[in-house]
Amino acid sequence: MIIFKDILKKLSAAGWSTYRLQKEKQISNGVISRLRTGESISTNTVDTICRLLHCQPNDIMEYIEVDVSEDSEERG
Repeated sequence: MIIFKDILKKLSAAGWSTYRLQKEKQISNGVISRLRTGESISTNTVDTICRLLHCQPNDIMEYIEVDVSEDSEERG
């Protein structure tokens, strides 16, 4: 499973409030909502975030191994 490492906090520290991100059409409100809830985002969004933060994807994302059988049980 991919998790995101406090992306909105990092963006805010770099001067990119959620208002500014939306106003300047860098990241949509829907993507901001997905970041808040830990849902997946597109590689285009990862590219935009890396450009804004001058970082690499591994600076904002992490892979955590999940037991496949547990994941299947959660989905029902």
